[in-house]
Amino acid sequence: MRTVYLDHAATTPLDERVLETMLPFLKDNYGNANSPHHLGQKSKVIVEDAREKVAALIGAEPSEIIFTSGGTESDNAVIKGVLAVSGDKNEVITSELEHHAVLHTVELAKMQGVKPVFAEAQNCGTITADAVKEVITDKTALVTIMHVNNEIGTISPLKEIAEVCKEHGVPFHSDTVQSLGKLPINVKDLGVDFLSGSAHKIYGPKGTGIMYVKNGSRWIPWMNGGSQERRRRGGTLNVPGIVGFAKALELAVEEMDERQKHFKKLRSLLLELMDEKLNFNYTVNGPKDKGVPHILNLSFSDQEDHHIDGEMLLLNLDIEGICVSNGSACTSGAVEPSHVLNGIGMEEGLAKSSIRISFGKQNTEEDVKYFVEKLDAVLNRMFSLA
Repeated sequence: MRTVYLDHAATTPLDERVLETMLPFLKDNYGNANSPHHLGQKSKVIVEDAREKVAALIGAEPSEIIFTSGGTESDNAVIKGVLAVSGDKNEVITSELEHHAVLHTVELAKMQGVKPVFAEAQNCGTITADAVKEVITDKTALVTIMHVNNEIGTISPLKEIAEVCKEHGVPFHSDTVQSLGKLPINVKDLGVDFLSGSAHKIYGPKGTGIMYVKNGSRWIPWMNGGSQERRRRGGTLNVPGIVGFAKALELAVEEMDERQKHFKKLRSLLLELMDEKLNFNYTVNGPKDKGVPHILNLSFSDQEDHHIDGEMLLLNLDIEGICVSNGSACTSGAVEPSHVLNGIGMEEGLAKSSIRISFGKQNTEEDVKYFVEKLDAVLNRMFSLA
C-alpha cells in the first residue's frame, strides 16, 4: 500500500546529508566532549564548531547557544530559569494557543505563586503586540509567545512584541520550534531574549534542541549536573545530535526559499483540488493566506452542516496509507477538541472535525492528488454511515 506522509509539523524524516554528517560521531569519534583525552577533545572541538555555525545562522553569539534535548526542555528551562530569579514579579504573560511545553510549565508554576496571564488571540490565531501591551504590568516576570503555531500555522509578530517587552523591561521568550529553519530568524533583529528550537522539525535528529539565552539575561540553569555548557545545562553532550542539528539548520537556511515555494505550490494545489473534487464543505482553520504554507488545518461538514469526527477521519485516512494528525502530536488521543481551536473561538463540533496537514520537502503533487482522492472516498463513506 502506498504511504503518503503529511505530518511534518509533528516530525520530519532524517535528511541523508544530516545522517552522513552524524555517522562518524556515532561510530568512530565517540569521545565524551568533557573528557580530557584526545578523543574527548576531538568531540569538544566539533561541538564548538556546531555552536558557532548555529549561532551564525540565527544572528547570535556562540556563547548564547545552549544545546538541549529539544524544544520541550528549552521551554521548561527558560520559564523556570527566569522565574527563579524574578523576585517579587510573579506574572507570566502567554497565550492559550501555546504548545503544552509552555502551558503546562506555566500552570505548574502556579504552585509557587506565579499568576498566568493570557494575551488575547485574534480569530486567525495571531497574538499581537497590542494584546501583550494590554496585559503587561510591573509584576510581569516574563512574556512567552510562540512564533508559528504548530496546529494552525499562524505567525505572530515577534519584533513588535519584543518592543513592548523592552519598553517595560520584561524579558521575552519565543518557542520557534515551527519557524526555525522555515522563516528567516535573526535574534538581534527580532529582539528576543530567549528562544527555543528543535532539530527533528527540520530533518535533523530527534532528541536535540537549542536554547538561545541573550548575554546578560537574568536566568539560572534549570538542569543541574556537571560543568557541561558552561554549567548552564548539566548532562553529557549529545555530540552526534548536535552535529546533526547544525547541519540540518544549515541546509534549511540554504534551501529555505526553495522549500517555501514548494510548500506554497502544494498548498494551492490541495485547495484547488478540494474545491473541484469534494462534495463536502471544508473550513480552513486559522489564517487563510498569511500563515506558514506548510501547515493547513481543516474541518469538514456535509451539506446539512453535519460535522465529521476528526479522530475517525484520521484513522480512516491512515487505513488508506495517509498520515495526518488532528493537532499536536503531544495531545494525540485526547477526547477534548484542540485547545488551539478552542482558543480562537471555534465552535466545538467544527473543532472536533479538524485534521492538520503539514507538508514536507519530499512531498509531491502526486501525493496531494492521492490525498484528495482518498479524502473524498473516506468522507463519502463516513457521511453515508452517519
